[in-house]
Amino acid sequence: MKITQSEIVISAVKPEQYPEGGLPEFALAGRSNVGKSSFINKMINRKALARISSKPGKTQTLNFYLLNEALYFVDVPGYGYAKVSKTERAAWGKMIETYMTDRAPLKAVIMIVDLRHPPTKDDIMMYDFLKHFDIPCMIVATKADKIPKGKWQKHLSVTRKVLEIAEGDELIMFSSETGLGKDNAWHFIERKMKE
Repeated sequence: MKITQSEIVISAVKPEQYPEGGLPEFALAGRSNVGKSSFINKMINRKALARISSKPGKTQTLNFYLLNEALYFVDVPGYGYAKVSKTERAAWGKMIETYMTDRAPLKAVIMIVDLRHPPTKDDIMMYDFLKHFDIPCMIVATKADKIPKGKWQKHLSVTRKVLEIAEGDELIMFSSETGLGKDNAWHFIERKMKE
């Protein structure tokens, strides 16, 4: 898919603020600093629509990005080591859970992990949550350019094993530097939009 138009429409914290109109939505979930913003920017060929922060935990709302007036990317707060209080983190958790379990236009969650490292406890919890609620998902392992090509398969199999990825769930290697995996990710999204 070629993105010719992209804009951030709203930063929402509760359901009544979500956009109306029922366009398909794809939520982006991942640890703070895992490269969600870089993924969004690469997918839509924009340098900085999604702001990349050096401070983990910057995203504290559900950010709805409207693409080609046809679909939304929804960036959700990163989980993991953001320096926020437990109550704040619990509130985010509730907000993300409400969105992911109740939102009819949500077609799938794009879960982003770092290919260089085995998935964390938080990653495992997130994947288990998606499986528990039967939410379709694709796992995108970013930062592939930081690993020698000869080690890609080894890292992929570690990711697959640690998360216990279910049959039928896609695991895509991605690099926001080189664009590796971008077409595969769009194929998944386009397929889900038709379902």
